[in-house]
Amino acid sequence: MSSDLAVTRRLGYLLKHAQLRLAELAEPLYAPLGVTGRQLALLTLFGDGPALSQQEGAARLGIDRTTMVALVDELEDKDLVRREVAPGDRRKRLVTLTAEGERVRAAGEDATRQAESRLLERLGEDDAERLRAALHRVVRGE
Repeated sequence: MSSDLAVTRRLGYLLKHAQLRLAELAEPLYAPLGVTGRQLALLTLFGDGPALSQQEGAARLGIDRTTMVALVDELEDKDLVRREVAPGDRRKRLVTLTAEGERVRAAGEDATRQAESRLLERLGEDDAERLRAALHRVVRGE
């Protein structure tokens, strides 16, 4: 067995390259929306459920606060989000989607589903769902 084949069978390699392939399929679908996959992830985070602060969002995504501020600045410059003072805590800023941000989030979710479907089409529905479920258990530590 060649060393190249051994490397390509490693889980880390497979996960990384599956992610790269997904980005390759998704980014062209996001481009007409004017956002990147990372920006869309933030729109999804801040548009899903009760309003979160930048700090709470950073904690959920596992990124540092400085990076989160820069990412929210980008979205605010595009008029996709706004920062609002939290009721009862003037120091805390909640991030909420604008109407345009909500439109882009919804369109981005459709684009993501298309890219994921293309990535997984060779597996068939049952295997694709099993893969999602298995990865979910791994990520959650279940």
